[in-house]
Amino acid sequence: MPHIVCFGNPLHGDDGFGAAVYTRLSETPLPDGWRAFDAGTSGLNALMLFRDCGEAIIVDSLAPGAEPGRLRELTAGDVLAEAAPVGHGGGVGYLLQALQAMPEPPPRVRIVAVESADVSAFRPGLSSPVAAAVAPAVALIRSYIGAGDD
Repeated sequence: MPHIVCFGNPLHGDDGFGAAVYTRLSETPLPDGWRAFDAGTSGLNALMLFRDCGEAIIVDSLAPGAEPGRLRELTAGDVLAEAAPVGHGGGVGYLLQALQAMPEPPPRVRIVAVESADVSAFRPGLSSPVAAAVAPAVALIRSYIGAGDD
């Protein structure tokens, strides 16, 4: 069964991108077989979301970058090869390494990430450029899963 796993903390500025994408994805039905999860900041506890999963889309925020709001489409190999952490202190990279070590084959993973403008503790709400990236991210994910536009 394919999964969409959205990471992030909506109480920490742009780190809440994954939660915002999850909320938008939840507003309309997904194609048969697809399930979306709000993984929050679960880190390695999210491994269970990848069991019996042949395909996964991970949604997360990147560290603040030169182009806040820019969507990036990454593969698991991209994240594992980069030295820079993705999202919350390299959590997704570490999760992907753990998936490789599991006894069952890892799913095929795509990553939809956004460059953050600001990740500050206890500052709820997305910056304007990251908030503007939510709808395009949802449209991109829906194109991956054959759901069309929202």
